[in-house]
Amino acid sequence: MNQPLILIIEDEEALRRFLVPTLTSQRYQVLSAATASEGLAMARSHNPDLVLLDLGLPDRDGMAVLQELRSWSRKPVVILSARNQERDKVRALDQGADDYLAKPFGAAELLARLRVALRHTLQADVEDPVVCGGGLRIDLGRREVTLEGQAIKLTALDYRLLEALIRRNGKVATHGQLLAEVWGPGGAGNTHYLRIYMAMLRRKLEADPTRPKQFITEPGVGYRLDLDARGD
Repeated sequence: MNQPLILIIEDEEALRRFLVPTLTSQRYQVLSAATASEGLAMARSHNPDLVLLDLGLPDRDGMAVLQELRSWSRKPVVILSARNQERDKVRALDQGADDYLAKPFGAAELLARLRVALRHTLQADVEDPVVCGGGLRIDLGRREVTLEGQAIKLTALDYRLLEALIRRNGKVATHGQLLAEVWGPGGAGNTHYLRIYMAMLRRKLEADPTRPKQFITEPGVGYRLDLDARGD
């Protein structure tokens, strides 16, 4: 039985009735809890492969639950919330969430996000230093990048930004996370750096930089790299 175990922590009964059969139909194992205390107890006893976490729980704020989960687990956490403001998304992602789905959402989007979160768990610890997808081949050991077999020259900052996105392949990287990793403490708040260098990466690595398929903007939040995407 290698089916991933997903824990749902969600107080809305109607949503749980939607989520449980949707996930079990895709051969996931599923546990569900209606409160933060019940969910945290299940997380500790069952160590799920992924947690779907609602922010608006009746007994405790979901952000506090996320912080507690992150104190002992690095398994993916995908936030489910009716709070659709950018600051809530950024805060959740900065505190360790892997992704954020605003209610209402469809089954197809949910399942796609779960596949990405499960597939790229602990991407930073990947043993294979060569990452491929969408015509790109990045050799992390040799620091070499090719597109459709052609070598691409990147500046040191280009490469650091690309590597930071690769480490989260498929997950959102917030502006703050990228600035800290690429530019260090002095880069805090300078989101124009990101816009400039993201535009450079798109020009070098996207088939059509004006309609990026792989280097995706999450408005007001950050960027997401999808190496599985391909141009038309």
